[in-house]
Amino acid sequence: MVERLKLLLLALLLAATAQVGAKEAEAVATNPALEARMMVLAAELRCLVCQNQTIADSHASLAVDLRQQIREMLDKGMSEDQIRTYMTDRYGDFVLYKPPFKPTTALLWAGPPVLLAVALAALFIMLRRRQRASPDAFDPDTPDDAIPSADPR
Repeated sequence: MVERLKLLLLALLLAATAQVGAKEAEAVATNPALEARMMVLAAELRCLVCQNQTIADSHASLAVDLRQQIREMLDKGMSEDQIRTYMTDRYGDFVLYKPPFKPTTALLWAGPPVLLAVALAALFIMLRRRQRASPDAFDPDTPDDAIPSADPR
């Protein structure tokens, strides 16, 4: 009798804890074409919580809410451009995964090529200096005072 009571309590405890992790199912559009349009548009927008994921990929509650908002806008007949405009008006160009080239986003577009050019120029200069140095400058067994200096004093 005691064993049965223990088993019953254990079963109730397991059943109660299984419900703790359960979440409500995410809303999905009834029209598969509408859902596909929503996912394409959500893949172009950045999650404002995660910042390195799209709204389509993120599981953050804000991303879920924004996907639902996009569904509702598409259901009302708004175009993708109208929804993009709404999102950028509300959250700025940061919400776009590919922001337009403007003075405020110029650093995003020009920064990486400029940094690459500076790095390549520095590498070129370093290799040229190394090429012009004498072979003795690279010999690890030679003490520094044994290397003749270029200054003949």
